[in-house]
Amino acid sequence: QVQLVEIGGGLVQAGGSLKLSCLASGHTFSSHAMGWFRQIPGKEREFVAAISVNAGTIAYTDSVKDRFTISRDNAWNMVYLHMNSLKLEDTAVYYCAAKDVNSYLYYTTFRSSSDYGVWGQGTQVNVSS
Repeated sequence: QVQLVEIGGGLVQAGGSLKLSCLASGHTFSSHAMGWFRQIPGKEREFVAAISVNAGTIAYTDSVKDRFTISRDNAWNMVYLHMNSLKLEDTAVYYCAAKDVNSYLYYTTFRSSSDYGVWGQGTQVNVSS
């Protein structure tokens, strides 16, 4: 199993950009589908973006399409979330998640938080007006 650490949260003005990174430890990162989720107090954890093992398939929730970009670097065990044109409603704790998959699922993305077995500790993103 991998372990995940998110890096890069902070305070940014509306309309600005922020890049989140997720570092995975362990030797099996390249067999894990990855996802980004976010959560605000009192609400359920929300799907943001997902990327398949081989990066051949990517998925976004509608509210971040054309603004956020998920990518991964299997050589460095990293997943990224580039966030542009940030809005006040993007304020949340952002979590990186990993799901170990069999090779026949290497093109599959996963949108449900219950699909993922490994989570990072989260990083706070605050968007101000």
